[in-house]
Amino acid sequence: MKLLAGNSNLPLARAIADYLETPLTQASVRRFADEEVFVEINENVRGEDVFVIQSTSYPTNDNLMELLICTDALRRASAKRITAVVPYFGYARQDRKPGPRTPISAKLVANLITVAGANRVLSMDLHAGQIQGFFDIPTDNLWAAPVMAADIQARYRGRNLMVVSPDVGGVVRARSLAKRLDNAPLAIVDKRRERAGESEVMNIIGDVEGHCCILIDDIVDSGGTLCNAAAALKQQGAEEVFAYCSHGVLSGGAAARVGASELSELVVSDTIWSGEADAKGGKIRRLTIAPLIGEAIKRIADESSVSSLFD
Repeated sequence: MKLLAGNSNLPLARAIADYLETPLTQASVRRFADEEVFVEINENVRGEDVFVIQSTSYPTNDNLMELLICTDALRRASAKRITAVVPYFGYARQDRKPGPRTPISAKLVANLITVAGANRVLSMDLHAGQIQGFFDIPTDNLWAAPVMAADIQARYRGRNLMVVSPDVGGVVRARSLAKRLDNAPLAIVDKRRERAGESEVMNIIGDVEGHCCILIDDIVDSGGTLCNAAAALKQQGAEEVFAYCSHGVLSGGAAARVGASELSELVVSDTIWSGEADAKGGKIRRLTIAPLIGEAIKRIADESSVSSLFD
């Protein structure tokens, strides 16, 4: 087994390598003067089971091209099997046609990864489960819920917890986390989005008064939905509001927006690396999912069950 890392999230790749006690494959992933991506693998990978670790986060197109070119280089170097490990799958929110003459970009990206030469895909908390069906190769979708549940139980054990979905579409995810928290009660935020990037909280479905509320979502981008939801929960009598999200996109002024909100803390996994450390004393904290991804990689390499990780 060999691990190859692109430039999108080197800290996570190194943490996965440490967990597996396997060094990262020596490779050069760099840019020419005109920003073209060039990849050169400096080790023999013929007949090897290779895992390419690369999130397709900002800059999305650059990181996607790195993933595709790394995969092509491995295929031409006669790697036996190539698994694209994509902790954060960019373009996942474009998984259907919301209107006429619009693309389904998630399907296009799935086709690109397959044509580049990947034999398998491993990702984390895909925005929509049906994206697994966009691939014509085996696809494993991991969930961060076990890691989040363990963190919540360690920090808030004994408090009157309630899991809250920030929208109707996230109820399944919230219910799954609630079950892991000893069947904690569930509430839903009903919101209406007037235009892209803006959200307006309309109503809280459930009695949140006196509860420590845990908002759960897969992606936090601008942070508007979570901040508005936290304000609405506080107005309805919630004692304190925390948020847990799998992917911290945190674009624009999201960090400042979270800092000024009613949220006590926003916890995100390290599927996305911003390129710099989070500000000390802020409300954003990161949970590492390196052991979870590392264990999944180990099981794929050993041809054992991945789904049993979540039993």
